[in-house]
Amino acid sequence: SCYIRDVIMLTRPIPSTGEALPVIGLGTWRGFDVGPDAASRAPLGQVLEALFEAGGSVVDSSPMYGRAEAVAGDLLAARGWRPKAFIATKVWTRGREAGIDEMRRSMDLMKSGPVIDLIQVHNLVDWRTQLETLRAWKAEGRVRYLGITHYTPSAHDELEAVMRAATPDFVQLDYALDDRAAERRLLPLAAELGIAVLVNRPAGPRAAGLGGVDQLHELVADPAEIRAGASGGDLRHPRNRQSGAHARQRAGWRRRAARRGAGQANDRGDRMSVLKRPEGDLYYDVCDIVPPW
Repeated sequence: SCYIRDVIMLTRPIPSTGEALPVIGLGTWRGFDVGPDAASRAPLGQVLEALFEAGGSVVDSSPMYGRAEAVAGDLLAARGWRPKAFIATKVWTRGREAGIDEMRRSMDLMKSGPVIDLIQVHNLVDWRTQLETLRAWKAEGRVRYLGITHYTPSAHDELEAVMRAATPDFVQLDYALDDRAAERRLLPLAAELGIAVLVNRPAGPRAAGLGGVDQLHELVADPAEIRAGASGGDLRHPRNRQSGAHARQRAGWRRRAARRGAGQANDRGDRMSVLKRPEGDLYYDVCDIVPPW
């Protein structure tokens, strides 16, 4: 199991409404694509519990993610967590009627109730058609926010064009320590147009596949230094990152932490700390996370 202590979750306002949204959310790609058995789902319930106890709310899924929508919805309903969750999913098909059918099914699977918080056009598939439907649904009160997504820098030109043409409430894009292309145009444009930004693959492309734990630890500063207020935490704002040489000096420590393995607690227990400094920087203390799956 895991527990959380000393947590202060930062929030940011959604520009189109001013509603506060916690800065850390939960994606469901791969991890929530599991079967109905309790052994597979119990650890995911712990993940959701950790998210909500830490002050988080965003749970993001997609029809593209296999069984993830259904699994997330079942877990949210079973524990009565719907009021705590900001439910986000996507539409990933072509055609008006096909889009409507898919979005209705997603709402049913995720147990959102009559109103879902956010639906995004996944990878910009037939975005004009789907955004037209979403705007009608928003006017009718079926969806609170609408958005667009993509996951690769090669799509940034198209993302930029759609942001300018449609001004959605949200844009979801790739942004990480080793994937910073969004800084050049997309993030400034989102600020200019008042579009909220969701970040996918925040650990970076290199940590998205197998072996990602080791690769993630190579990017993370020593949590003892972060807690002590050291000047160089790697997962702070990119402008304050450490040099690669400094990070590599602690690679051995990080790899030992990664090799503790799934389900094995360290001597201080498993935890995630999100710390707020007076100057407003956000620190992610992830080196002590040992996932429960």
